Amino acid sequence: MASVWGALRRLVLAPSLDEVGFAGRGFDLEPTDATRRLEAVPQAVVCGFEWGISDRDLAATERRLSMVDQELRGFAYEGATMACVVRDAMGPRGGDRTRALLEGGGRPHIFLNYIGIGFAMARLPRPLWKKALPVLTDADLYPAMSWLAVDGYGFDLAYFHTGRWVGEQRIPEPYAFEGDTGYFPRAVDQGVGRALWFIHGGGTDRVAAAVRAFAAERQADLWSGVGLAATFAGGSAPAGLTSLRTASGHHAAHLAQGSAFAAKGRHRAGFVPEHTRQAAYALTGLDVESVARLADDCAPDGAATGNGPAYETWRRNMRERFFVNASS
Repeated sequence: MASVWGALRRLVLAPSLDEVGFAGRGFDLEPTDATRRLEAVPQAVVCGFEWGISDRDLAATERRLSMVDQELRGFAYEGATMACVVRDAMGPRGGDRTRALLEGGGRPHIFLNYIGIGFAMARLPRPLWKKALPVLTDADLYPAMSWLAVDGYGFDLAYFHTGRWVGEQRIPEPYAFEGDTGYFPRAVDQGVGRALWFIHGGGTDRVAAAVRAFAAERQADLWSGVGLAATFAGGSAPAGLTSLRTASGHHAAHLAQGSAFAAKGRHRAGFVPEHTRQAAYALTGLDVESVARLADDCAPDGAATGNGPAYETWRRNMRERFFVNASS
């Protein structure tokens, strides 16, 4: 019965490798080496989900994940986290599989694990969202970063329902994630911005035009998402990244902040690909090691400050540092 239930969950919830590819999504892109490398990211997520939803034991899933190339391993953990959330939320007795993954082999990839929780949220009915995020108090698991789950939710909406969430620029109904309804659409937009990077294959001119097509009040968070995707996933040469920074204009600090979170995530995972180093330098003016230290220095001491969640305090602290650096 367990295997039948797992097969049904996989059939209903998981897109195929072809469906997550750019042609399968209907994105108007010329296949190149760069776009094929970007396509490998959602495909790694699908593989991680397939393993996480099918394997009886979490240890078996983690053995599979350990064999994924280091550049893509974190993305495979995104998919595995999504699967664990689905199993915990939809299982007949619930479970604590997600926590076990995040506190175990997924610990180095915690930023992407949170995004994987958001992918599960996009496929679960809202009443089950309260089961999606385990209570994590270990500082090494960056509880403030749990808002990346809402980022993941926004990415999923834009990537799989592009006409509605990008073309029509819809805004989802608010939800009191971590008790904060007001910040929810802002975190969604950060995920939409990340999706724009993939939808346009890392083409910096097209990405910039796509951001500018949105309402002005949404663009800052979109630029933050673009910076995160460009730095973590790659897909653009240094010249393109320089033009992207120029195109961001007065939102350059938001672009840099997203890039910094990505560089911090890669640094924490213990493997920093060359494209991350190039993007971090182009978008922040700093090397990855300096960006990682800056992220630690800007981390909030406590919870919310009255101007949004601790996550936004962290983002704001970093933007202010980048603004000072740009002005000096």
